[in-house]
Amino acid sequence: MKEALDFTGRTVLVVGGSSGIGNGIAQAFRAHGAAVHVWGTRASAADYKADEGSDMTGLEYTQMDVSDFAAIEAHKPPFATLDVLVLAQGTVIYRKGEFRMDGFTKVMDVNLNSLMACALKFRDMLAAAKGSLITISSTAAYHSTRGNPAYNASKTGAVGLTRTLAEAWAGEGIRVNGIAPGLVDTKLTKVTTENPERLAASLQNIPLGRLGTPADMAGVVLFLASPLSAYVVGQTLPVDGGLIL
Repeated sequence: MKEALDFTGRTVLVVGGSSGIGNGIAQAFRAHGAAVHVWGTRASAADYKADEGSDMTGLEYTQMDVSDFAAIEAHKPPFATLDVLVLAQGTVIYRKGEFRMDGFTKVMDVNLNSLMACALKFRDMLAAAKGSLITISSTAAYHSTRGNPAYNASKTGAVGLTRTLAEAWAGEGIRVNGIAPGLVDTKLTKVTTENPERLAASLQNIPLGRLGTPADMAGVVLFLASPLSAYVVGQTLPVDGGLIL
């Protein structure tokens, strides 16, 4: 069991690994021996602060706008092999901003279209390594989110993309799976976590009675990237404390 979660000698890229869930995943892989690279939107790793939920210790950082698909295609990665690709990028626009086409398109490009751009970019490396591709969707994929049509559509689309790439690429040795986090305490959920009434109402719907943490998400991602899940293909596992039960 312990050996199955040893990623020593493995290379991992976490897109969106500079903060939030992605950062927790990146640090978990580093703690288990991997050489971990992360992509983020800011100019340098020093631009991320611990009080914002970022720990860049020991991570190799690259700035990348994932909505710029040409930039992804042209990127020359600083590693020659890749064993695990985690696609944790995500954004949301509140105050009805996703009901305008510019806002809708922005969220779809970051949350869904960039998943395909990144998957295509690193497909050959993952096939050579018989590696794992892991998407980070959301339990929003399983119910409506009235104020955020693009967020919902993109996360629902991520589940479908995960299934389809899994079937398409399994023969190449690439295992594609995903997780669907519930309510996790990150900067994207502050509209809920910093509103006492909204937070209390949300916690009532979570059987475990607490928010999720990036570490909760990271444990399941480590499992999906390890030999422990060698026969798991195309699945998106809810990691939500029972929220969608």
